[in-house]
Amino acid sequence: MKQSLLFVPTLREMPKDAEISSHKILVKGGYIKQHAAGIYTYLPLAYKIIKKIENIVRDELDKIGCSELLMPAMQSKDLWMESGRWEVYGKELVRLKDRHDREFALGPTHEEVITSVVRDSINSYKKLPLALYQIQNKFRDEFRPRFGLMRGREFIMKDLYTFHVNEESLDEWYLKVKQAYINILDRMGLTYRIVGADSGQIGGSASEEFMVLCDIGEDLIAYSDESDFANNVELCKLNEGDPSPDGKGTIKHAKGIEVGHIFKLGTKYSDSMKLNFVDVDGVKKPVVMGCYGIGISRLIMAILEQHNLDLKVLWPSEVSPFKIHFIPMDKEGSLGYEKGFEVYQSLLNKGYEVLFDDRNESAGVKFNDADLIGCKYRVISGRKISDGILEVRNLEDNSVSMMTIEEVLNYSFN
Repeated sequence: MKQSLLFVPTLREMPKDAEISSHKILVKGGYIKQHAAGIYTYLPLAYKIIKKIENIVRDELDKIGCSELLMPAMQSKDLWMESGRWEVYGKELVRLKDRHDREFALGPTHEEVITSVVRDSINSYKKLPLALYQIQNKFRDEFRPRFGLMRGREFIMKDLYTFHVNEESLDEWYLKVKQAYINILDRMGLTYRIVGADSGQIGGSASEEFMVLCDIGEDLIAYSDESDFANNVELCKLNEGDPSPDGKGTIKHAKGIEVGHIFKLGTKYSDSMKLNFVDVDGVKKPVVMGCYGIGISRLIMAILEQHNLDLKVLWPSEVSPFKIHFIPMDKEGSLGYEKGFEVYQSLLNKGYEVLFDDRNESAGVKFNDADLIGCKYRVISGRKISDGILEVRNLEDNSVSMMTIEEVLNYSFN
């Protein structure tokens, strides 16, 4: 794509209200624009990344047998009264009335809606287990929206719900989804820990959080330096240097950002909303449920916090908005520019996502903007393009190679 056609309203000055690196990059780099406190427009660069994150999530969930659907964001008060959460959820629930004075909420989560959908269709053990998920905007009236996409009032989330005949089936699927989450975060190049957690307003018997390690995290985690053990410091009261409870390694502390949360709901919603099935022995029983969330828009911020150095970005390959950033030093109309443009088109024909900086800007502006866009590879056509030589930079290992056009076209940009 030509960069002149990509809407990226970068700022020359650092945004004054941005406190953390990811928020500064997202605003200064033209990824997002604030509409109101905690509410943002995702501009083209951010939305490309969101779609890539979503597709990683879809890929891993579809592999284990989940089906995607889309539920309404606007939810009837009646369903929330059935579950008993209308009065107890609190002020974070965005409530509204229609012209007929009927009450609704903008969904912060969808346990009530999915339970109502399934109870009208599932009445036999033969139709279970079942796993349904969606990717959708969610709404929470946060008292103090902060840190850009970290804690917003409107955000994008993936929520998955599973339905089972018994606890054994739930346990099996809980582990399957847990592994899918591990695969998802690994593919995004994140350093994280899985910690035991409070089930909070969602409810259920057990839950775990996926915490991306980061200095601006809101939770303090105690974890082993030699095993998978991790827990919230408030729950385990372990000090740095203590032996790990599993006997492997010693305890370290780190702050973490919650990007995923998985729950064993049990029959909390089935009981209150009468979601039942007839078992193999002919007995009516409540469906056992699980619930699993991932913060899609929050992941952009979490990835950025771990993948920037002095506000210079390097997106992990699977979520990068483009694979290659092609930067010509010559002006449009020159022989060098035209040669570079031909190479760019050839790279496109090979299936690479390439951003071609055709703007009439100085080299300094081009490279500053490239630092904010954060593609792994830069192909630079400079003075040697007349001799058929291009510069290829790999920002991941900081290598610089001078290559012929043929070598560039045969190079594996992975």
